[in-house]
Amino acid sequence: MASVTLHIQSPPLNHDAVSLSRNHFPVVTFKTTFLGSSLTANGKQLSLPKTFRTQPVITASSSTHTFDVVIIGAGIIGLTIARQFLIGSDLSVAVVDKDVPCSGATGAGQGYLWMVHKEPESDTWDLAMRGHKLWLMFAEKVRAQGLDPLQELGWKQTGSLLVGRTAKEAATLKKKVKKLSEAGLRAEYLTSDALRLKEPELEVGKDGGAAFLPGDCQLDAQRAVAFIQKENRHFSSKGRYAEFFHDPVTSLLRSDSSSEVEGVRTSKNTLYSKKAVIVAAGCWSGSLVHDLFRESDILLNVPVKPRKGHLVVLENFSFLKLNHGLMEMGYVDHLHDTVDRKSSHSVKVEEGQTLSVSMTATMDTVGNLVLGSSRQFTGYSTQVDESIINHIWKRAEEFFPKLKELSLEDFTLDRKVRIGLRPYMLDGKPVIGPVPALMNVIIATGHEGGGLSMALGTAEMVADMVMGNPGIVDSAAFALQGRCC
Repeated sequence: MASVTLHIQSPPLNHDAVSLSRNHFPVVTFKTTFLGSSLTANGKQLSLPKTFRTQPVITASSSTHTFDVVIIGAGIIGLTIARQFLIGSDLSVAVVDKDVPCSGATGAGQGYLWMVHKEPESDTWDLAMRGHKLWLMFAEKVRAQGLDPLQELGWKQTGSLLVGRTAKEAATLKKKVKKLSEAGLRAEYLTSDALRLKEPELEVGKDGGAAFLPGDCQLDAQRAVAFIQKENRHFSSKGRYAEFFHDPVTSLLRSDSSSEVEGVRTSKNTLYSKKAVIVAAGCWSGSLVHDLFRESDILLNVPVKPRKGHLVVLENFSFLKLNHGLMEMGYVDHLHDTVDRKSSHSVKVEEGQTLSVSMTATMDTVGNLVLGSSRQFTGYSTQVDESIINHIWKRAEEFFPKLKELSLEDFTLDRKVRIGLRPYMLDGKPVIGPVPALMNVIIATGHEGGGLSMALGTAEMVADMVMGNPGIVDSAAFALQGRCC
């Protein structure tokens, strides 16, 4: 499943702005256009639940501080952006969040770093490929340090299978394998018989088949975030890194003369930024930006929609064995909001709401079976819906008949549910780039279910923008002109 996030509502933002002289630090000019889509702000701000803790947070005392870069959001996007500045420059970085790392979309996802469901001709392909390559390099770097990526990151090169059950889907998968191979990936098509050898428990029928990418990997997002945060904290002793958690941003600091953003005010601190303020707050980025700019002369509307999802985690599950990560073709249909009722499951759950459920299945490093996934638009609601859990289970039974011998009721004590909100963009492209007319404010959000896989590529892109470096990924593919404000 794509990554999802848990949120609860918090008090509204304080919109009292502070005006400061522009002489505090220089203004930076960026050479990059705004990437991504526009976002819909709804004026709400919600806080995140405490689902993940690391070692005690390195936080400066309540006061005024100055950094080169201030990042709003401590999910995988925000923390990898911080890491990129720390290892690739001499800039100082502050990360601020209303909660703690991994309490949002990052910590509630399935952890796969797959290319099997990506489209080589899509606008996001280059970013996805770059992110994939950087994760492989990241794992190798961990190994080169004498550490085990499995232990440090939950890293497993399981390979991935995109499966279909009809002759039509099989034909589509064959074409997909050809495209992926031409794009430089090792990919092969598996017939129903060949697939059975790879996954004996999986049933796709005689006409079915699968696209197989043996090089695809998965990781444990919480372990990976903890490792990245530990790396970032190595720079604290040099005065280049600080964390301000449980400290929501309440307003922007604007210059009297130019209206440039010079930093942020939080509930406890004032944080000046010499070069850039980066908003990487997941599906809340739109409403946050809307609130922060509400009393300014800038009208900014960047429509990130929260897209709710459920995952079912069966702990220490030995009844079913999985050798690879699996996903049905209907996942791709639902990802792009086009439902094929023959290949995936779609039901009306409430008037005006359609629930889509696609089979995804992974086995994590400690033997937990993780099943997904659902997609629906329900605003910011994150309540668990048992009927959706049942839909996910029933869908899994269609691919794994052995599960019909069991009942979900048998797993009351050994079952967990991950639920939350993906940052969804209507055109399927993330928002990565400076705000028009405010080049030192950068937004990085809207990755939907691809935040984990595209995080390192996004971080590299943002750092290149701030540093004025030519980007490896062409930013023009994500130009915002005509979509926002």
